Amino acid sequence: MRPGVVALALASLLVVGAAPAGDPPLPERMADTGGGTQLITAVAARTGATTGTLTWWDLRDGRWVRAGSADARFGANGLAEGATRRQGTSTTPTGLYDLPYAFGIKAAPDGTAYTYRPVHRDSWWCQDNDSRSYNRWTEPRPADCRAAESEQLITYTGQYAHALVIGFNYAQPVRGRGAGIFLHVYGRGATAGCVSVPAEDMRRVLRWADPGRKPHIAIGTTSGPTAITRY
Repeated sequence: MRPGVVALALASLLVVGAAPAGDPPLPERMADTGGGTQLITAVAARTGATTGTLTWWDLRDGRWVRAGSADARFGANGLAEGATRRQGTSTTPTGLYDLPYAFGIKAAPDGTAYTYRPVHRDSWWCQDNDSRSYNRWTEPRPADCRAAESEQLITYTGQYAHALVIGFNYAQPVRGRGAGIFLHVYGRGATAGCVSVPAEDMRRVLRWADPGRKPHIAIGTTSGPTAITRY
């Protein structure tokens, strides 16, 4: 066969996907994906990193397929093992978490299927370890939840334009572990422990996420004790 014909044949094989496959998609290499058919992965190169990549995936015909990706930012002090993380450390907790609901100062993007709570002036996220409302949305702020130990959501006009609650320390909160961990829109730089992405990418995630498919988010590093494949 002439060289030109060989090259054409090889190119055709690549187009139809007949070339040797590489590593399996990231979700297929993970210990757990939450049991649903949608997954978000947030990966940093190492625990000290403040940037990385957010990718969202669909399970189709038994295989995980990438639906989209975006640049991501993490805590100002990087990432920390979620099971032992301490509040106030400006670290993003690693682990696998559910996504209870969405919220925002702006209206939900068209096509959003998630429960979406509008932010009002009296919407707060209580982070006071001494409050019965610890790590919960409150409206208005209860008397036992100090304003200095909480977030008035409407004051974060850029970050909380759109957001998803990350279920870290949420179902059965452990005092001192951390509160108010979200996937939200970029601020000026690294976060206080949340995961953030550009505004348009946050809108894309909200249009994609389907609560009926039980999406989860996995946060971790490429390797080491906090490797995302462990979760």
